[in-house]
Amino acid sequence: MKGMVFTEFMDMVEEVFSADILEDIIEKSELPNNGAYTAVGTYSHEEIVTMTANLSQIVDIPVATLLEIFGKHLFARFSERYPAFFADVSEPFEFLKNIDNYIHVEVRKLYPDAELPRFYHQQKSATELTMYYLSSRHFEDLAVGLIMGCLAHFKVTGEVCKTEGKYQGEEAIEITIKLF
Repeated sequence: MKGMVFTEFMDMVEEVFSADILEDIIEKSELPNNGAYTAVGTYSHEEIVTMTANLSQIVDIPVATLLEIFGKHLFARFSERYPAFFADVSEPFEFLKNIDNYIHVEVRKLYPDAELPRFYHQQKSATELTMYYLSSRHFEDLAVGLIMGCLAHFKVTGEVCKTEGKYQGEEAIEITIKLF
């Protein structure tokens, strides 16, 4: 997993909770690099899993909720860092439907070794979109948070629900987005 995700996670912990809590989770997690991440480095996704689990214990918030909070934070940071991704996009479904065909293509240019989840979509109506999330890492709660961050970025309200399902015979998480 790219180091930028780790540095943003640590920034989010410090902003939302505190620098002391960040230090506590780094210490408790017994990380191989003692929490020294670089944005361009590559690290085991298990390290962020460990930090999130330890944060959950410290702040008494479920891991799933913390990953959603992080996803919202991460989307906001992506929109700040990579404004070109948003330049000609006027609504969230347009953006979400282009994650694999545009966003991930551009991410691979910046980080050729990035292991990215796959997203497929099915638009059910003008106000409902189902995203199919496929990844061996099971960061579907992070994906839900990113989608919620996308809705916030485009200033629309909606509901995001996830369920287990299949996409063309493969195990997938179905994430349904309904706009209000």
